[in-house]
Order: sequence, then C-alpha cells, then structure tokens
Amino acid sequence: MVKAGAVPDWWLAARSEIMEKDESLRGIISDYQEPPLSSKGDLFATLIKSIVGQQISVIAASAVWGRFCDCVGEVTPESILEKSHAQLREVGLSNRKVEYILGICEEWRKGLHEKEWDSLSNQEVIEELVKLRGVGRWTVEMLLIFALLRKDVFPIDDIGLIRGMEKLYNNGNILEKSQLYEISDNWKPYRTLGVWYIWRSIDPEPVEY
Repeated sequence: MVKAGAVPDWWLAARSEIMEKDESLRGIISDYQEPPLSSKGDLFATLIKSIVGQQISVIAASAVWGRFCDCVGEVTPESILEKSHAQLREVGLSNRKVEYILGICEEWRKGLHEKEWDSLSNQEVIEELVKLRGVGRWTVEMLLIFALLRKDVFPIDDIGLIRGMEKLYNNGNILEKSQLYEISDNWKPYRTLGVWYIWRSIDPEPVEY
C-alpha cells in the first residue's frame, strides 16, 4: 500500500510534460506548484471520506468529516462499528450514508483489507469496490487518485472538474462529455495531474480524500 505522505514518483515529469502540451493549464500549474498530490496511505479511511463527501459541497463535507472523526477517533472499521446508527447520524450523515458506511466496515473486516490493491489495475480496483453498496465509479476514482496515486484517472462525472474545464477551455459554456474527453487526451498518460490542477483552479485549497 502507498505510504502516508507519499508523493507520486511521476509528478514532476507529468507537470513538465503537461505544461509543454497545454498552454491553458500552464499558468495554473505555475501558480499552484505546491503542495503536490499526496496520499494519506489509508485506503479505507479515504473510501469512508469519499462516502461522506458524496453529493454535498466541499465545505459541508469538510464539516461533516471533522465531526465524524471527532465521534469515531481513528477511522477504522472497528471504531466505526462501536458507534450506534444514531450517533453517526448526529454528525450530519444521512440514514443512507450511515448504512453504506456500516456495510463497508463489515465487508472490510471480512477480507477486503487483505487485498493487494497496489497490484490491481485501475479497472480491477473499480470492479472490486463498486460491488459495495453506496460505492460508485466516482468514489473509486477518488481512491485511485488520493490513496493509490494512479497517474491516469479522469473522473468524468465530477462536477467540479466539469465546471473547471468549461471555465478554462470554453468561457464557462457547456462542454459535452466527448469534448471533455478530447481535452483530457492531451494530458495522457498523466490525466490525474490535469484533473488535480483543474480542481486547484476553482478552489485554491487542495482537494483531499
């Protein structure tokens, strides 16, 4: 598993390459060179944080996550399962999110924690984790980026990414998915870095999961 605090070994090469290839993104990369993407080294905690952040604003997600951590302490299946449904609801989670989180904790203890995630391809990680109730492709893509530091992830359904690309490449006007993919093709094989800097362009605070 990627260690806590690890920075991608491909980051500097990716930054140089995309600055050469994408004039529109070059200025943003220059403005926000630090900090780079890094991993918390805890895929389970990143997964739970992604569930907490589903379909709410970054600010709201940060507030709920803070209360969640205060409630459970260290984010482990055991510490979460020690809390009642009502206690987890009190931090600001919906009934459904509490159900998702408790279900993930049970499955994690049954054997998911033993998976060699680093040895799996992006698609294999996606296929494994979307079996969990409440976990969709976007959620797994956040894990691929923020826990596993995979270099070529493009979460096409991320609304912040879409709006940021529309602002940078189309004066804020709507871009079709085919157009978004076409722009991202210029970032390959380092689309994760392109995504990271689009996020930075709309929110100076680095995204974290």
